[in-house]
Amino acid sequence: MPVTQQFTDPAVPCTRDALWARDAVIYQVYLRSFADGDGDGVGDLLGVRSRLRYLSWLGVDALWLTPFYRSPMADGGYDVSDYRAVDPGFGTLGDAESLVDEAHRYGLKVIVDIVPNHTSAAHPWFESAVRARPGAPERDRYIFRPGRGELPPNDWESIFGGPAWTRLPDGEWYLHLFAPEQPDLNWQNPEVHTEFEDIMRFWLDRGVDGFRIDVAHGMVKADGLPDAGHTGQIQMLGHAELPYFDQDGVHDIHRSWRRLLDSYGGVGVAEAWAPNAERLSRYVRPDELHQAFNFHYLKATWSAADLRAVIDDSLAASALVGAPTTWVLSNHDVQRHVTRYGGGEVGLRRARAAALLTLALPGSTYVYQGEELGLPEVTDLPAKYLLDPQWGNGMGREGCRVPIPWAYSEPPFGFSPPMVGESWLPVPPGWRDLTVEAQVGDPGSTLRLYRDALRIRRELPALGDGVLRWLDGPENVLVFERDPGFVCAVNFGREPVRLDISGTFLLSSTEMNAGDLPPDSAAWWSRL
Repeated sequence: MPVTQQFTDPAVPCTRDALWARDAVIYQVYLRSFADGDGDGVGDLLGVRSRLRYLSWLGVDALWLTPFYRSPMADGGYDVSDYRAVDPGFGTLGDAESLVDEAHRYGLKVIVDIVPNHTSAAHPWFESAVRARPGAPERDRYIFRPGRGELPPNDWESIFGGPAWTRLPDGEWYLHLFAPEQPDLNWQNPEVHTEFEDIMRFWLDRGVDGFRIDVAHGMVKADGLPDAGHTGQIQMLGHAELPYFDQDGVHDIHRSWRRLLDSYGGVGVAEAWAPNAERLSRYVRPDELHQAFNFHYLKATWSAADLRAVIDDSLAASALVGAPTTWVLSNHDVQRHVTRYGGGEVGLRRARAAALLTLALPGSTYVYQGEELGLPEVTDLPAKYLLDPQWGNGMGREGCRVPIPWAYSEPPFGFSPPMVGESWLPVPPGWRDLTVEAQVGDPGSTLRLYRDALRIRRELPALGDGVLRWLDGPENVLVFERDPGFVCAVNFGREPVRLDISGTFLLSSTEMNAGDLPPDSAAWWSRL
């Protein structure tokens, strides 16, 4: 594709250690929607490999790949039937190994997903459990229980809505906190522990640099499987205690995985929903995982007070355990933040400002594919494309998973090879001005803003890991300093503000007029 000619050749090779993650910028690749290498309209490993030069040019440190394992795709690959095989729709095991090797030649680390809370119903373990009689050893790998008469064993609800239990013809029920096609594993069974340590070794031996652990707050359920005592349980996620999430027993699992990861120099990243920042920090104690996603930051509203409170709470909780904080604005499960922040021109202005705020904070940052292009949520997909399991709150996820627009003037904008028809989700024709090709040469584009910010972040010793010190500023303006000699200011108000900041101007999310910081914008300065 012509646009790739503007990007650089491979950087220095990767070394294998875990220290890099403390201040890394990690780019999330939602595999089905990043790049289609074989022309079937669905993203794959070959497509990712073809875009490594772009990721190196952008300036990220690593990529995180969503699941590419063999799967019936009841939940976009998070229903795994074979953890050691690549699904044919994504490529081959050789493709995965080649992708890791080539990413390392570009200086990029590779994190892959691991899904330990549940398997696919098509996994050989579950198929044998269904064939077995109640009480058989095969069923002990999962959570089977008798019901309460004609009712499920308890009142637990699926994240995708409805009861978290499905009844088999023999009368027993099995637990699935997600879709019925995703039965929960029983982590009281030693076989499960042994199996997942072997799976992790399998991929670490093939060069991956670590794992993003899906539902890291799951796996262990409260003794006796007590009722939650509430309906609408998904609304409690991340705010209140639930008997099937964030149980203390999960930390023993993560400690054992940390020992394994340390033997390889790998990192572990928890996708963990916890009621507060202090509970979240437990996942990143010195003998547990290296990072945990900061969903409290992702869910914060666009306001100075709300974001400062989340930043303070996050930094304080992480400091208790000596871990870096992570910052994330969007991912494959939530509405894109351009739309969350108001949509249209206002949403894009705020998203650009949020990027500079986020990249200036201490710790590690995750960038969801397409946010560097300023992509909005697609809210008008035809009904025939809405096949993903819906969250229990009625929110779908297809709108944030629409394929990346790379080049050209018509859909699918270079996502698939030329002359290929429609992509698996249609790309809006209005995205022609948001393609990589359209933005790469425009110094005022969102793509160039991200690249410039990432370059400055690499060059300045003040950015990345470290501490933050708040400075006084006008109402609705956040101003903070990072040592040595860096200042970031964000204006959440409705009027431009004049800031008395000495030093050299570095970068702003929108054009500054006579030194005034416009509404919904951010800027960086150096005092060195």
